[in-house]
Amino acid sequence: MKQKLRLGMIGGGPDAFIGAVHRIAARIDDCYELVCGAFSSSAEKSAQTGAILGLSPERAYPSYQTLIETEKKLPENVRVEVISIVTPNHLHFEPAKMALENGFHVILDKPITLSLQEALALEKIQQQTGKKLLLTHTYTGYPMVKEARQQVLAGKLGAIRKIYVEYPQGWLSTAVENKQADWRTDPSKSGIAGAMGDIGTHAFNLAEYVSGLSVTKLCADINTVIEGRRLDDDGAVLLKFNNGASGVLMATQIAAGEENNVKIRVYGEKGGLEWQQVDANSLVIKWLDAPAQTYRTGGAYVSSFASHNTRTPAGHPEGYLEAFANLYRNFALTVLAEMNQQQPAKEALDYPGVTEGVRGMTFIEKVIESGKSSQKWINF
Repeated sequence: MKQKLRLGMIGGGPDAFIGAVHRIAARIDDCYELVCGAFSSSAEKSAQTGAILGLSPERAYPSYQTLIETEKKLPENVRVEVISIVTPNHLHFEPAKMALENGFHVILDKPITLSLQEALALEKIQQQTGKKLLLTHTYTGYPMVKEARQQVLAGKLGAIRKIYVEYPQGWLSTAVENKQADWRTDPSKSGIAGAMGDIGTHAFNLAEYVSGLSVTKLCADINTVIEGRRLDDDGAVLLKFNNGASGVLMATQIAAGEENNVKIRVYGEKGGLEWQQVDANSLVIKWLDAPAQTYRTGGAYVSSFASHNTRTPAGHPEGYLEAFANLYRNFALTVLAEMNQQQPAKEALDYPGVTEGVRGMTFIEKVIESGKSSQKWINF
């Protein structure tokens, strides 16, 4: 029985923060073996990265085109099976398209593409090829986020009425930008949105994931606070959901002193819940007519979805890297089950994919449209 997937990577070369995170996530559960990569647009840097990672020199490729074309010709028991794409937004669509069309599964950093048009095209290609795609919306990988979703879906809170989600950062509070901002604040590489594309999509995805609801219309206030910056660095969005619930989303990168404390609160007719990354092992449930409860990662009382995504005994913190790894593992378990002609567990199927990618790109386009419009409320 096959136990491990052969992994390739596009992007993730020297000084690439997210590439290293993807590689750590892939290694944590030993479900993948990194066998090849095109780590940089520089053939020299790609070769250097491949050497550091212990790859055979001939499988550290000078371009993603060479990687896909060469790997496709290798024997089936040698060639790469899953390709992880960790490039800036403008380099998502073409590598993903080529990988899917040549028979490889794809792991893709969010947002899925540079534009909604590209996202819809990629959705069609994925459906036509039958290959699987994982979109790394990291925060849905946390055990207590999964527990929050199960609490809502089980009707514990009653009908959902209000959702608040926020993602404050402060790293772009001045005009002096670091290397990570080079492409994130460049419209040609990041797309039409800055903060709303980078972290607003995470908040939006979290709101829909935990609530199990879909946004139907929105009203956005979008700001570029730092003079001369070409994309938004701050914004707030009013949301309407398909059950009539309302919500508020805040995403900003100019909240000086803030790091990455993404937070969500969901309120129903019977009670509410609250989760925040700064205390990721805790989920607070607040009842209308009873004392609040705190659910903890690793507790015997949590759902199968939460326990499936927990590795350590209660009281041992699990964080960002483990949440990222949960997405990688669930994707691997799904792909391996199919290869072994088995039915994947429902907990393993719980990962974001193309559908969430298209929703995220629709959110970006509608938010920017609303931000520029005098009408404000835009149908989703």
